[in-house]
Amino acid sequence: MDSFKGQGGIQMLLTAEQEAQHIVSSARNLKMARLKQAKEEAEKDVALFRSQMETEYQKKISESSGSSDNTVKRLEEETDKKIKALTKSTSIVSKEIIEMLMKHVTSVKI
Repeated sequence: MDSFKGQGGIQMLLTAEQEAQHIVSSARNLKMARLKQAKEEAEKDVALFRSQMETEYQKKISESSGSSDNTVKRLEEETDKKIKALTKSTSIVSKEIIEMLMKHVTSVKI
């Protein structure tokens, strides 16, 4: 009878061990599933954050390039005004300079 009791005790231990393995296995599977879900959620959050930052970056680039276009346009206008003013003043003064040069070239000091 002792051997029968021993066999029953061993059988109970084997059954308990198998149940423990099932519990540990299912806990591992749940843990892996939670980790996978957390990883997917983190990747989604990272993708969302990255897209928001990219949008903000593109917005700032467009704002700064737009203002540089305006700056270039303004500088071109100012340059054109200065060129016209210099051309006008040159045309006025050039007659006087030509007369002065002609006077000095044609007059001979003895």
